[in-house]
Amino acid sequence: MKSKIYVLFLACFTGCTLITSCGGSKKKNNIIDTITNKPSVNVPVFNEDSAYSYVEKQVKFGPRVPNTPAQTKCAEYLAGKLKSFLGNVIVQETKVKAYNGKMLTCKNIIASYKPEINDRIFLSSHWDSRPYADNDPDPKNFNTPIDGANDGASGVGVLIEIARQIKLNNPPIGLDIILFDAEDYGQPEFSKEPKDETTWCLGSQYWAKNPHKLKYYAKYGILLDMVGGRNATFPKEEYSLIYAPDVVRNVWNDAFKAGYSNYFIDDSPGQQIIDDHLYINKIIGIPTIDIIHLNQSGDHSFPPEWHTLKDNMDAIDRNTLKAVGQTLMTVIYDEQ
Repeated sequence: MKSKIYVLFLACFTGCTLITSCGGSKKKNNIIDTITNKPSVNVPVFNEDSAYSYVEKQVKFGPRVPNTPAQTKCAEYLAGKLKSFLGNVIVQETKVKAYNGKMLTCKNIIASYKPEINDRIFLSSHWDSRPYADNDPDPKNFNTPIDGANDGASGVGVLIEIARQIKLNNPPIGLDIILFDAEDYGQPEFSKEPKDETTWCLGSQYWAKNPHKLKYYAKYGILLDMVGGRNATFPKEEYSLIYAPDVVRNVWNDAFKAGYSNYFIDDSPGQQIIDDHLYINKIIGIPTIDIIHLNQSGDHSFPPEWHTLKDNMDAIDRNTLKAVGQTLMTVIYDEQ
């Protein structure tokens, strides 16, 4: 995860309440949802221990920085694991230019369930890790790559477990899981050059201009970023509310239904975050939101391990993985 812009939140969004869900399902029982007055659905149980193991596996490869052996090995693992669950996997490999002119090998990994139908959504995260610990309290560590357990691997771990659940419990919709590369190779804090926010999210910028499928369509998308940290809170990110307010309401409503409103904060909007979802909204025009950990402090700061050497497995909390994963399972199986 990269940078943030501090902006006073638009007043028109502060009154948003969670009153709708993402829809019904072919799997229905006789229980009525008290929020939406619609039949509830049977939602599979998300396994946080399984998700944790997928996070740990990524971290064991070492920092997944583009142009490194760890990137190659981890990409093979992720593509193989997703193929074993969903069957249809594309590795979109290209070259992108970093802030310093270096050419990076970028590998976006896309797995598809029911690729033949248009009634679909996508879930995404970035799988690379930051080459700089440029927010570390010790300046000597600024040029050291980070493990990226929370910033990158946590979202991927959640999505792999969701893929496993999809194989076991076929949902009625099409779904793509997109793992973006070269997200966290942005201009470091110690750079003396003028700030350039477009140096971040290189993999998603490329995909938005060159989707893996001609005339690719999805009703909406959900991005995960830093979704495994301890004491995590997920306020409503402002770009998400600008580009996809209905999706935000639906997801936060499903978090409430799943019992995780203490994580998905309804009454405290976050600021604008320059993340993969912004380029997807701007370039390809698919309404996409960002579920991202922002502390409930005055400035909605990122978690303390952000871009430091402490972003390792000690930062990961199974309870947070569960909250995010079960919420997304509810979103998926609530879809018609």
